[in-house]
Amino acid sequence: MAFSRKARASKNSKFKSSTTLPVVATELSIPDQFRCPISLDLMKDPVTAPTGITYDRQSIERWLEMGNSTCPVTNLALNCHGLIPNHTIRRLIQDWCDSNRSHGVERIPTPRIPISQVDAFQILSDLSVAIKHQDEELGLELVRKLKSLIKESERNRRCFLSIGAPIELASTFRACNPEALVVLGEILTTLVCLLPFEDEITMRELGTSESLSSIVQIMKHGDISSRLNSVLMLKKMASTKEDLAKALANHVALIEALTGFIKEPISTQATKASLAAIFYLISDDEKLSKKCVDLGLLHSTLEILVDSDKNMTEKALVILDTLCNCKLGREKACKHALTIPVLAKKMFRVSDMATEFAVSVLWKVCKNCKESNCLVECLQVGVFQKMLLLLQVGCSESTKEKASEMLKLMSSFSGKFECVDTMDFKGLNRIS
Repeated sequence: MAFSRKARASKNSKFKSSTTLPVVATELSIPDQFRCPISLDLMKDPVTAPTGITYDRQSIERWLEMGNSTCPVTNLALNCHGLIPNHTIRRLIQDWCDSNRSHGVERIPTPRIPISQVDAFQILSDLSVAIKHQDEELGLELVRKLKSLIKESERNRRCFLSIGAPIELASTFRACNPEALVVLGEILTTLVCLLPFEDEITMRELGTSESLSSIVQIMKHGDISSRLNSVLMLKKMASTKEDLAKALANHVALIEALTGFIKEPISTQATKASLAAIFYLISDDEKLSKKCVDLGLLHSTLEILVDSDKNMTEKALVILDTLCNCKLGREKACKHALTIPVLAKKMFRVSDMATEFAVSVLWKVCKNCKESNCLVECLQVGVFQKMLLLLQVGCSESTKEKASEMLKLMSSFSGKFECVDTMDFKGLNRIS
């Protein structure tokens, strides 16, 4: 049964567009025939259903995506393939916007026609043939066209996903000439534009030795955009399947490239993605943790902690805590001039999560340090007082146990050393 406009507004408020609609002055009334029956907003891309009702494309497609199969107004059967652009209404809306510009109304742009599945499949097919014949010029033209269409609208992105574009692109990436870095970079960037998608076959294609070698070449020699997208894809791959993560972990050149992105950052986003990817790879692999320590990751992580935002700090502390699970990591941390003061500084200053990981690293380093210098330094920078405060304000049981043990370890030295200010770490002598 059809429902009233007032009822529809209440029931379907979730369909309110997240995009910026034309600004309409509050005293100006929008004609009813220009409003979408679902969102009650001015239509930007009016389409008419086979039932004869005109909706805004975004609203009616969201309605159908949620599992509804009927027209919201007539309750008759409806599917997304029967929606036809209503150019007459769209032109009338644009004329109305133009005539009311003095009231603050912005003209709606003429929407682009969404790509059809047939046309989308043809582009993918042509790209595959071009790459197979090593026609790099045509391949580059096609993949850039594909990327542009995907970025053009969410509907186009969903269309390409519906015809299996990720697996086709992954296969094309694998078959591409490894020296065609520009084409490889564009294919990988296009794959990232399609994220998020859950496709095990796609990830396995990207996890082959040929594909991983190409990704490493992009990370080393590609442009900034391609290098960033290579890390974003690796992050996704590392978090997908355990066996795929192992394949990544066993690729020495890839690990070196990932740690290189942290040692020599190209952007904040790339650094965060690299830290996340490395965490997935080293979380259950002590051998790889040792390898990363050898590559200077622990030193780089401590450098990040000196001056970084909340999200970056939390990621860096998680990595540091994981690296300290191995003996070499603890030894390197114990000898590094930044370890104790920077961890003490981060307690209570970032987040509860950051505080708990800072305590965990301090506990691992001090408990396993053969000398007393770490405990002495903890006392000098005020860790003893902060551990007491932590027990008073409350924390998880695991952190409480570590804090209590740290207090016991430091108690034998308490009273012998004066607490010093650790506001600035930049003058400290760094030991890699």
